[in-house]
Amino acid sequence: MTRHHRLAVDRVACDGRGLCAELLPELVTLDEWGYPVLTGSAVPGELLADARRAVAACPVLALRLERGPDRPVRT
Repeated sequence: MTRHHRLAVDRVACDGRGLCAELLPELVTLDEWGYPVLTGSAVPGELLADARRAVAACPVLALRLERGPDRPVRT
């Protein structure tokens, strides 16, 4: 079993600086007003460290990494 992670944005707290999209362009794009749009629900394992960095760098703490329940790994 493996634990999956996903990104979430607090849209009220976010002020649209776009730092998350700069640090994690694989998973975050910006809308026409500069606010983040998350491109996927799950964070791939190879991007987990980058996602943690983007969460830690958010100046208003609007980006968070949520951990989901254990799920079986398909082979």
